[in-house]
Amino acid sequence: MKKVVFIDRDGVINKDPGGWTKHSYVTRWKDFHFIRGAKAAIKLLSANGFDLIVISNQGGVSKGFFTERKLDSINSRMLKEIRKSGGMVKKTYYCVHQSSDECDCRKPEIGMFKRAAKELGIRIKGSFFIGDGKVDVEAGHKAGLKTILVLSGKTPLSDVDEWSIKPDCIFKGLAEAARFIIESHK
Repeated sequence: MKKVVFIDRDGVINKDPGGWTKHSYVTRWKDFHFIRGAKAAIKLLSANGFDLIVISNQGGVSKGFFTERKLDSINSRMLKEIRKSGGMVKKTYYCVHQSSDECDCRKPEIGMFKRAAKELGIRIKGSFFIGDGKVDVEAGHKAGLKTILVLSGKTPLSDVDEWSIKPDCIFKGLAEAARFIIESHK
């Protein structure tokens, strides 16, 4: 069985754009800033045999703040930088819809996870999902994943007390989460 880790993008791999970019989305490469240790964490997970899959809501596309083509360009550059540092992301999935679109792919719905399972021939249940927010934890829980909340994004630890669905683990960032995942598979 393949070892799989699903990873949210904004707030986990790169600095969350909320509140400091024009529309609170990464709409251009110059607003994409890797979080310290993220590329090394991805390299570590890759080197330990994990297939990494990025799952991210990018509703700014349907809001007209940037195009799917621009999203693809930013994604390509992110993947290139990750490869240059020795890491590998197997596939990326983005939901470009808004909440009001009521799609089945926008987290906390699990359409992107199901699509990944079908396209990549992987088993979701029991894998990990690393995210930085409530919808990530809810989606991961709904999909049968072990959820890890990282505090490198938009969510302060104090918010978790209010959530009806709690993460399985909480870490400062992707680097700590990666070490935990590797240790848990030994």
